Amino acid sequence: MTHLFTGNQPNAKAMANWATFSVLLAIVVIMLGAWTRLVDAGLGCPDWPGCYGFITVPQSESHIAIANARFPDTPVDVAKGWPEMIHRYAAGTLGLVVFGLAASAVRKRRSGVPFKLPLFIAGFILLQGAFGMWTVTLKLWPQVVALHLLGGFTTLSLLTLLVLRLRKFSATQANIAPEENPNPSAPRPHIAKLRPWLYGGLLLVILQIALGAWTAANYAAVACTDLPTCQGEWWPKDMDFQHGFDITQHVGPNYLGGQLTAHGRVAIHVTHRVGALVVLGYFAVLLTLIWRRSASRELRRPVLLVSAALVAQITLGLANIAFHIPLPIAVAHNAMGAGLLLSVIYLIWQHNLLPQAHAARATHTTIMHQEITA
Repeated sequence: MTHLFTGNQPNAKAMANWATFSVLLAIVVIMLGAWTRLVDAGLGCPDWPGCYGFITVPQSESHIAIANARFPDTPVDVAKGWPEMIHRYAAGTLGLVVFGLAASAVRKRRSGVPFKLPLFIAGFILLQGAFGMWTVTLKLWPQVVALHLLGGFTTLSLLTLLVLRLRKFSATQANIAPEENPNPSAPRPHIAKLRPWLYGGLLLVILQIALGAWTAANYAAVACTDLPTCQGEWWPKDMDFQHGFDITQHVGPNYLGGQLTAHGRVAIHVTHRVGALVVLGYFAVLLTLIWRRSASRELRRPVLLVSAALVAQITLGLANIAFHIPLPIAVAHNAMGAGLLLSVIYLIWQHNLLPQAHAARATHTTIMHQEITA
């Protein structure tokens, strides 16, 4: 990354490429976190940031003996230690890339490169690291586990926003005009009025991801194993929402495998299903409206992207239940949740660019008129 710190002009394109790499790496980290959780390896290493006091999982007889002496209550399980450490290595690498981006942005801030957002992301990475530590030291306390999962999606969203800003800045520096509407005379009726509904859709996706995080933290994914009913009922009568959504679970017990009753987990699972239906219905209407009111590809491409991500995510969710949470599908479900979130963010970004594109055309027309009449 040394070329990011050299030169008199900001290398925004190089920074954008590294930010794009960080987005891809953040998705890998999210998938590795899901893998670690699904194979019950969240406490594969009882300490942090090392593993039984070592920088890797102890494997030799002597190292295992030392590790077991240090942590007699949690004997070494190499098969569960490695998923946890691989996840930590990937997260640490992501942190280094983010810190490099932040340092580069600060050095080039006078040239107009966005620097506040990279600094904020770097600070948030530190907070996310703290949540990773608390996840282990507090023995998978559901509140911390859910917040840690949400923090991963937040980091991914912020990095995606950074990529979009850097690419916009790079295009501006290169004097590349905003993408023109191939049919500028075509009307755009009421497109701007849909902006609040787009942000409402983003909020719904975030809430659904939060429900997914709470489902995972409390091991409620397997609470219902039939479709479309749950335990043979459309609305299970024994659901315990108060217990299922109790956010005051106390620190102390080992929460590996969960501590909630079956009725509480069913309540969480059903709520997550209902949330998926709400998101699906909301976006089915909203994306149809945008498609009908957008006469160009400016919004139609991101609309197709959101539609594909939504269909894929719903399909993976159904497959999870139908096939009893197979590891590849469950990990893909987590990854596609990230994909849906990013596609909605991209749609909002493209929607917000529309007024700028019109303003750019208006400014260009004004300049042409002044040159003609001068």
